Amino acid sequence: MEKKLSAVFASLGAKLVRAHPYKPAVKHGFIGSQKEGMKVFSRIDPEAPLVVAESVWQYSHHLLHGLISHRGPILTVANWSGTWPGLVGMLNLNGSLTKAGVKYSTLWSENFDDALFLEGFERWLRTGSTTHRTSHVRPLRRATVPSRARAVARKIAADLRVRKSIMGVFDEGCMGMYNAIIPDELLFPTGVYKERLSQSALFYAATHVSDTDAKAVLAWYKKQGLKFHFGSNEKTDLTPRQVLWQCKTYVAAVRLADEFGCETIGIQYQQGLKDLLPASDLVEGTLNSTVRPPVKRADGSVIRAGEPIPHFNEVDECAGLDGLFTDRVHKALGQPRANTLHDLRWGDWDRSRTTADYVWVFLISGSAPADHHIGGWAGSDSLRQPAMYFRLGGGTLRGIAKPGEIVWSRVFVENSKLKMDLGRAKVITLPAAETERRWRETTPQWPIMHAVTYGVSRDQMMARHKSNHIQVAYAKSAREADLALYTKAALAAELGLEVSLCGTKADGGAF
Repeated sequence: MEKKLSAVFASLGAKLVRAHPYKPAVKHGFIGSQKEGMKVFSRIDPEAPLVVAESVWQYSHHLLHGLISHRGPILTVANWSGTWPGLVGMLNLNGSLTKAGVKYSTLWSENFDDALFLEGFERWLRTGSTTHRTSHVRPLRRATVPSRARAVARKIAADLRVRKSIMGVFDEGCMGMYNAIIPDELLFPTGVYKERLSQSALFYAATHVSDTDAKAVLAWYKKQGLKFHFGSNEKTDLTPRQVLWQCKTYVAAVRLADEFGCETIGIQYQQGLKDLLPASDLVEGTLNSTVRPPVKRADGSVIRAGEPIPHFNEVDECAGLDGLFTDRVHKALGQPRANTLHDLRWGDWDRSRTTADYVWVFLISGSAPADHHIGGWAGSDSLRQPAMYFRLGGGTLRGIAKPGEIVWSRVFVENSKLKMDLGRAKVITLPAAETERRWRETTPQWPIMHAVTYGVSRDQMMARHKSNHIQVAYAKSAREADLALYTKAALAAELGLEVSLCGTKADGGAF
């Protein structure tokens, strides 16, 4: 990527200078900490044009400090690759810069030789800015919202204002995702309040779950047909011991949510607990499932039987608020309640030619509910998380998303306001070989969703979306999905969010 960008700069009469050196001892040239990032930025001319080149996932707080104080033009650039997900890292950074009120331009490309990239790049070099058309975005106030959607939204909003809701947060700021933290003063008007819990509390609670309870959860998984790919090497394989710890974490999370009255919870994922416990992904996917292992209180009653406990992966509070809204709306409408975030990981044309549509790869580390998978629990399996992420292992909840109509959405912060974008899409089935190709290009241990967005192209999505995450939920039909979208949009607007509808409905009509 660096070589290609340097060549493009040279062709336009400019020179690209690396701001920090390759480090032979660790065999990479990445900025590895906030401390290192501050040192790097202390040597950069604050007026210089600055390019942030993203070809992998990154921790935004390693750079955010320097970008906030930088006065020269900023351009974020991502490679278009599922294997090296620069676009995921860039979307997270863009969302963080947007929240922080930093002016920036952004571009993306597979080979850095297409017209959109070259023209935008030349414009940025010449003027210090480049923009993209977002004609697919329409304010909710310009749409005709069905009366039923407004009525349901008002009822839910009234309940949230009076009875309120608690969001359980097991430590904020996972992986430097500044954009994933909702300031309290913006959250309070929605009727949602944070219960700030500690990862250490979750670890402590997990150590106090009995072996008997953990084995009962594992037995439940097996009875449902979930397949575990077990091995014997703790360093490289998924082992029963790792999964039993995940079972204990699940039981502990459910009990803590019940103890503190949390309607939704978020676990840190890659920071803190990774040094103490196996990965939490199987836990998270189970929490988001409507059919899940029963967890009992001391009096023998089952905690929230037959219901999901909406979980927001990586403590993304924007996804947490979205998931809470979704659960309330879908319950009121009689629609499927299981919902999750995915990474907006990558996209490509269908090489099998099953469809002429552009097909997104929505992929997350395992927190997708079994409800979303073809075959449910019996159609899902669990593989060991890649060792580079979790030395203590742990299984995923992997599956292929079933075909159907979905609503996608994203809550984000901009200009000190909470905002929400919503759109419609369908999940399609691709041949096994094409699914495997997409898994191999990304992370084959994780659940995958083949999504086609209505009226939103690849470049329109990249130009507008303010996060690496995207929230998804199924509906029983296209008509019911439209109603669910309108209802959630009306609920968000009723609670003070600035809402925009993106793209079109399934029939191609405008919202």
